[in-house]
Amino acid sequence: MTDKLFSHLSPILFLQTFVTQSLEVSKNMGDGKADDHCYIEQLGLTASGCFETAYRQKSEQDGPLSHDQYADMIVEIKNKIGGNFSRTSSEPGMVRVVNTRCPFGEAVMQAPELCKMTSSLFGGIAARNFGYAKVILDKRIALGDRICEARIYTDLDQAAALEGDEYHREQGVIRGRATTVEAHITEDAHQGRAWCGGGEPEEADKPLIIARSEAMLKALETVKVVAPTTASVLITGETGVGKEVIARRIHASSERRSKNFIAVNCGAIPENLVETTLFGHERGAFTGAYEVHHGLFEQAEAGSLFLDEIDSLPLATQVRLLRVLQDGEFERVGGKQRLSADVRIIAAASMRLDKFIANGSFRTDLYYRINVVPIFLPPLRERREDILPLVDHILGQLSIKYKKAANPLSETAIAQVMQYEWPGNIRELENVLERSFLFSATPLLSDLLLPINQANAPAGSGQAPGLTLKEVKHQAEALFLKEALSHFRGNICAVAKSLGLTPRAIHQKINLHSIDPNHYRPGTDI
Repeated sequence: MTDKLFSHLSPILFLQTFVTQSLEVSKNMGDGKADDHCYIEQLGLTASGCFETAYRQKSEQDGPLSHDQYADMIVEIKNKIGGNFSRTSSEPGMVRVVNTRCPFGEAVMQAPELCKMTSSLFGGIAARNFGYAKVILDKRIALGDRICEARIYTDLDQAAALEGDEYHREQGVIRGRATTVEAHITEDAHQGRAWCGGGEPEEADKPLIIARSEAMLKALETVKVVAPTTASVLITGETGVGKEVIARRIHASSERRSKNFIAVNCGAIPENLVETTLFGHERGAFTGAYEVHHGLFEQAEAGSLFLDEIDSLPLATQVRLLRVLQDGEFERVGGKQRLSADVRIIAAASMRLDKFIANGSFRTDLYYRINVVPIFLPPLRERREDILPLVDHILGQLSIKYKKAANPLSETAIAQVMQYEWPGNIRELENVLERSFLFSATPLLSDLLLPINQANAPAGSGQAPGLTLKEVKHQAEALFLKEALSHFRGNICAVAKSLGLTPRAIHQKINLHSIDPNHYRPGTDI
């Protein structure tokens, strides 16, 4: 669908599409006989139509562009596909932009003709909207400059004496030096949809959630059921358990996924600014100096608004929020006009709201409005089955982030991670692993860098209270074996090979822990 095109643009999609479309365009231009500049110009002009379509849909723009709107468009498009562009000082009738990162990476220095892609993309959009464009690349990373710098002129007379790449709109087509494309933009063109992603990579857009425990699997099943609906959701759980990740998953699985997801921590907003932040404000209506601030409800229009720590909202704000939920309308602070609000509310609280209701600091009627579907996320200490899979995932992400081999945990570190209470939950786990990963000088993460006052603290309310180190290791080994069996679908030989052990040793260990490998094989009910 068109409304998803811009959200699907990415550096990876751009590079993949560039390669595939290069082959197609080169073939259509005569088995590679056309020079590189011609077919790269063709690629840029074709892509410009798709990118403009996607941007216009996302920003709800229609009709002719001003120079400022054109500049905003090309900057946001190029940054979406991997650049780092921004506007810089420009003269009348000309737009100037600078860039510090090429979407093609360092490889562009081996093929400077790729800069023609930028020139034709800028020129195609400008010619389509202004009738004429001349693009001048003053500086190019491809030629060893520290930055790229481009000037785009839309006045033929002003640019007549300057050297650059020219583009004209004539009789329904955009003409470059040696190529032409249709001047109009369309969402249905084959090549256009290819550049912007013709598929529906919905699953890839959803936040990854690692879950093995029964409680988290139940929470994810609730997410799956409620996401496609319009029901309000209340997520509860301790700090760091992943409430915002669940909220993003709900949004990404809903029909609103192509619109904005706005997250706000209500407890972090000063009390005197809460209503202005949420609902916006108007000033100077009768002085001539009219000023409008658009609140989060307007920014989240047709999308989702995540209100974290909703229990911290002042009572007066709770009343206004209730009106929005009941009537779908609100007024800016200081304003008179009633505005509609097509926004899905996803709320979260770290404590049980019934305590706040009992002491009068949270309205009962608002509670019932936001608590249509409750989702409780248990603390990490109560779902220890998730800890080791989370560790593996986090270490994998750290390996990518720091371009360093992921160090597996030693038996001592596994005991630490399983025995520790994790009061900060997943957020604390991420911080501890990152700190330990950075300072580890051995192939194994042998000792986690836990907070000094907590590193040797006994487990309190989790599944490992009062256990000896040997007992914790025993539990950790059982969980590790179950995870490996699940990954290799009950294949003992594959598990043994991955762990550097013999199949006989694996059989001994699973017998020791009373684990039945048949439960992990295809076709077996678990």
